[in-house]
Amino acid sequence: MAKTLLILGAGGHGKAVAEAALLSGSWQQILFVDDRWPALQESFGLPVVSDVAGLAGCVEKAQGAIAAVGNNTVREQWCKAIEQAGIELVSVVHPRAYVSSSVVLGAGTAVMALAVIGVDAQVGRAAIINANATLDHDAVLGDFGHLGVGVQIAGGVHVGARAWLQAGCSAGYNVVVPDAENVPAGTALRAE
Repeated sequence: MAKTLLILGAGGHGKAVAEAALLSGSWQQILFVDDRWPALQESFGLPVVSDVAGLAGCVEKAQGAIAAVGNNTVREQWCKAIEQAGIELVSVVHPRAYVSSSVVLGAGTAVMALAVIGVDAQVGRAAIINANATLDHDAVLGDFGHLGVGVQIAGGVHVGARAWLQAGCSAGYNVVVPDAENVPAGTALRAE
């Protein structure tokens, strides 16, 4: 039976998650939920079927859902809406990403193309490891955390819940990034 994934958010990140889901082979159909509906009927050649307020009406249409928006606060709200609607919160891993078999990956997480998650790393709920980002061995990315494109996180780093490391950031060994920290693009973090 063909499996259908509901993706909340039909913007750039949502389209990338849709492509990753289809390429993974785990999902054969994609439906978007986006607050620009009904004006927005299609994204990435795929149908937009509802806004977030109408999510409960989509329960019978899909076997899983993921919140695909870069804003950590909105992603958290949308995950709650998915669970309140009774839809399973699922992760999407691009087939060209590497995730160690020892990794603990939280529900609702998106792992994008060429991302690497090393041995014994831990990833919280609904996190984003964006294209070409690395979360190396023994590192932790908290719930609703976001590693932007090309972010490089060394072993043992702890990135707090809802923290966002924007594109091109790096964190050396044993750095701790506080919860909800917004780290500007290209920042190099070093342990104290």
